[in-house]
Amino acid sequence: MKSALPFVAMVVGQVAQVGLTLAGKKVIATGMHNFSYVFYSNALASVILLPASFLIHRSRNRPALTLSVAGGFLVLGILGFLVQVVGYAGLTYAPATVATAILNLIPGFTFVLAIIFGVERVDYGGWAMWAKIIGTAVSVVGAIIVTVYTGPAIITSSLTSITPQHLLGQSSDWILGGVLMLIDCVLAAFFIIAQALILKKYSAVLILMLAYCSIITVLSLLASLMLEHDLSAFSLQSKTRLLAILYAGIFGAGFQLTIGAWCVKMKGPLFVSMFHPLGIVIAAIMGVIFLGDGLYLGCLLGSVVIVIGFYGVILGKAKEDKIVESNMVESLKSPLLQDDTEEPSVLLP
Repeated sequence: MKSALPFVAMVVGQVAQVGLTLAGKKVIATGMHNFSYVFYSNALASVILLPASFLIHRSRNRPALTLSVAGGFLVLGILGFLVQVVGYAGLTYAPATVATAILNLIPGFTFVLAIIFGVERVDYGGWAMWAKIIGTAVSVVGAIIVTVYTGPAIITSSLTSITPQHLLGQSSDWILGGVLMLIDCVLAAFFIIAQALILKKYSAVLILMLAYCSIITVLSLLASLMLEHDLSAFSLQSKTRLLAILYAGIFGAGFQLTIGAWCVKMKGPLFVSMFHPLGIVIAAIMGVIFLGDGLYLGCLLGSVVIVIGFYGVILGKAKEDKIVESNMVESLKSPLLQDDTEEPSVLLP
């Protein structure tokens, strides 16, 4: 049960992530701006995390807060702010199914950045290295397919009247939304790598998430005051806005991101990334049911290509892990074999 807990947690977290995507798209459709929505949701998450973090991480087992760790908190908060703002901006233009499919590029970008920052190694050679490289390239191709190709409708909703189109046939809004989601994937990959590096120095997950949400709350409030001149964007009179903010604060930053941070600490960033393809099926079903999105051939085809490429990366990673484990076993055996075969020294009188 203990070994299965991270897998169960990531599945539940992925469901929460898809729900967060749909809630964000709904609330933005009411006229609420990105910055004010990010402010409310992270402020609520901060209020929830404040008592929980100091109750679980008590003073006697709390890691020391150094200047470098505090700087890491700030970097993580800025990255998280950009991820949320750009992501919700992409949702303004792209359907939830397309947005979720493009988010499956996060594992590929995470892999590339992990190599740059020395987290992943490519010096083993062989098919394991090529599986990761080719898999990353295939995932990029899949994201391009999702962004620029619609194709005939596979599932249509009574709430949508979008006419099936083909290559570059969808509106420019779809392409703009796809580009914004691609940028969001890169930022999210930087966020995952930074999160893994910080957790090595500061292992208190809930305090890290509290600092993260608090920094985003301050940044989004400042951005709202400077860029959003319409004060009605802060209004919570709409029931849709209130429910979406409650969901985002409780199940988004307060739950889904905390689960992700815990799994990064326990299993590493690639483990967290490998669950993103699960969001394709969940987003397609929930998008058709709750948002009236149609499911088109281009989205399905591109999603399948992304999943194939991603699991090629995972297969190469698994092979390299076996090589590392084998090398460690051999290095441990070598001194023992040397000691057993070494002839005893003879002491001369």
